[in-house]
Amino acid sequence: MSHREKKHTEFVENRIHSNRLFGSLILLGGSILLLFSVIASIHFGAADLSYQSVWNALFHFDSENSSHVIIRELRLPRAIAAVIVGAALAASGAIMQGMTRNPLADPSIMGVTSGSSFLIAIAFAFLPAISYSGLISFSFIGAGLGAALVFGISSLSKGGVTPVKLALAGSAIASLLSALSTAIGIKFNVSKDISYWYAGGVSGVQMQQLMYVLPFVAGGLILALLISRSISILSLGEEIAKGLGQNTRLIKLLGTIVVLFLTGAAVSIAGMIGFVGLVIPHITRFIVGVDYRWIIPCSAILGGILLIVADIVGRMVNAPFETPVGAVTALIGVPFFLYLARKEGRGL
Repeated sequence: MSHREKKHTEFVENRIHSNRLFGSLILLGGSILLLFSVIASIHFGAADLSYQSVWNALFHFDSENSSHVIIRELRLPRAIAAVIVGAALAASGAIMQGMTRNPLADPSIMGVTSGSSFLIAIAFAFLPAISYSGLISFSFIGAGLGAALVFGISSLSKGGVTPVKLALAGSAIASLLSALSTAIGIKFNVSKDISYWYAGGVSGVQMQQLMYVLPFVAGGLILALLISRSISILSLGEEIAKGLGQNTRLIKLLGTIVVLFLTGAAVSIAGMIGFVGLVIPHITRFIVGVDYRWIIPCSAILGGILLIVADIVGRMVNAPFETPVGAVTALIGVPFFLYLARKEGRGL
C-alpha cells in the first residue's frame, strides 16, 4: 500500500468513527430483548395465554389444542412479521440517510411506501385474482415509482435538492398517491382491501406470506451489510468518495435496490407504517457513531424491537379493539420529524 493510500485510509477511519462496545451491546442485548419481545407478543392478546402454553405450542404442538392453533396460526406469524417489517424499514431508512446525506430520509416520507401502496391499489382494482407473489412485484415497482417521483420533482426546484425540499416533495407525492388510491378504491369497490394497507398493521399475516417475502428481506439485509462500508464513505460526501476511488454510481444503484427490496417487502406484508426508518437510524447513529457497518445491523435489531413493542401497545391501549400499529409509530415519529425539520429548515 502506497503512502498516499495509507493516508486516505487513515483519513476515512478517523472520519468514520464508531463505538464498537455499544454496537456489540446492541447486537447482543438487542437480540435477547427481541426474543423476549416475540414471546411477549405471542402471550398478549384478546385471550391471554400462559407462557407454558406458548412453550408447548412452539415445541410440543398439538393440533387438537385450540391455544396451540392460535399461537401457531395467528400470533407467531404476527410476531415474526413485526420483526421483519421493523428491521426492513429501519435498515432501508439508514441506507437512504447515508446515501443522500439527508437526515429526513425515510421510506414513508420519501414516497416509497405510498408508491407501493398505490400500485397495490391498482392491482386490487384491475387484477382481483392476483397472486401474493404478483402483489409483491407490484409493491416493488410502486416503491421505485414513488421514489422516482419525489427525487424528480425535488431536482427540478430552484436552488437544488435540500433535505426539507425532499421531505416536502415526499409529503406532496404521498398525499397525491393516497388520494388516487382512495379514488380507485371507491370507483372499483375495493376500499376495504385498500384500507388495510393504509392503516398499517401485522394482524392477519400468515406464515405463507412470510415465506414469500423472507428471501427478499434476507437478501436485502445481506446486500446492505456488504455495501455498508461504502455507504459510510459516501455519507462523508460524494467528492470525498470519488477521491477515494469509489464507484459512487454503483453504490447508489445497489443501495437503491436494497431500499426497494426491503420497503417493497415490508409494505406487501404490513401496509404503510411510517417513521420507523426515520427514528431508529438517528437513535442508532447517536449510540454507535457514523460507521454504517454498525448502524445497519443495529438499526435492524432496534427496528424489529420498536415495531413488535408498538404492535403490543396497539393491542393493549384500547382492548379488546386494536389500534393500528402505524398510528402508534406515528405518535413517536411525528414529533421527531418536526424536530428534525426545524433543525434542517435553514437549508430550505
